[in-house]
Amino acid sequence: MADDKKTRALVDPELVYAMPADVVRDVALSRADKIEILRRWEYDARELQVADEEGLANPRPDNLLDAVVAALHELGAGPDVEHSPPTKHGSV
Repeated sequence: MADDKKTRALVDPELVYAMPADVVRDVALSRADKIEILRRWEYDARELQVADEEGLANPRPDNLLDAVVAALHELGAGPDVEHSPPTKHGSV
């Protein structure tokens, strides 16, 4: 059951969790699983920021990326410089 939840969360974290902090509090996940899910959510939030900058509608709250980064920080996960592209999608 936990694996199915993790799989769904890796595809779209918002289908499983209301807020990034909910991932941190999920005792069924390992720390590595939580970071992996939050990294996915971070990527999605950055994509939404780009869409917003390009004038496309963004139905999610403006502070979503801040909440994801705060959740990653709570887990002790810094920026993912190995997998972050050197673009506005995730430049470090």
